[in-house]
Amino acid sequence: LTKTKVMFQAYLSHDQMKEYLSVLIESGLLGYDVYTLKFKTTEKGLRFLDTYNQMSDVMKTEQQQQLW
Repeated sequence: LTKTKVMFQAYLSHDQMKEYLSVLIESGLLGYDVYTLKFKTTEKGLRFLDTYNQMSDVMKTEQQQQLW
């Protein structure tokens, strides 16, 4: 995605976008292709998202079980 698309799809201000992109790049979760001028999720970022989604599913299951 381009910076503009990231900003609009995530409903961020320009300053917020710059800060978040810096953190994600420094953490190795996001990469920037200087030839296409686009950001891309790294392998580490994809693993993080997968783990996050698994944890989210566990939390939802736990919450549902507590309701019973």
